[in-house]
Amino acid sequence: MRLLSIAAAASLILVSAARAAAPPPAKPVAERFYSGKWFEIARLPNAGQKDCEAPTTVFTQAGAGAFTVVQTCRRGSAGGKAKVFNTKGKVVEGSRNAKFSMSFLGGLHRQEYWVLDRADDQSWALMATPGGNYIWLLARQAVMSAPARAAALGRMKALGYPVERLEFPQQPPS
Repeated sequence: MRLLSIAAAASLILVSAARAAAPPPAKPVAERFYSGKWFEIARLPNAGQKDCEAPTTVFTQAGAGAFTVVQTCRRGSAGGKAKVFNTKGKVVEGSRNAKFSMSFLGGLHRQEYWVLDRADDQSWALMATPGGNYIWLLARQAVMSAPARAAALGRMKALGYPVERLEFPQQPPS
């Protein structure tokens, strides 16, 4: 009887994990996605970005499917002291450029990210971890138009993410 309980519990955990997983990316991503500056507009809370305001990510091409990344986070306010992370990334082969991995801590840790959806003009994108625990709304401008923001948040909600739990970090001063 105890084995059945453990098996049943394991089955429930697997079903729960499957529901929490991110959906597959909806569209291919142009190579230019991994070039230039992105502003973080919204995110699900996570310990790594506690007290992180005006977050940005700058991608720079570094060869076929590879890029460098500079992530900047300001502490306390959009004008606060900058904390900068430098890392490297690589597009996952066969993903239509919609999946990539980045290495952290000098390559000791690797995390995969998926571009779940994006605007047709690639002015905004929804990026998430494959497990479905985290999602970010990124945009090429620090302030999105109301219709674009509504469309992105609507898409995030349609993908099953709890938009009511999102954080909206302060943006850099104009």
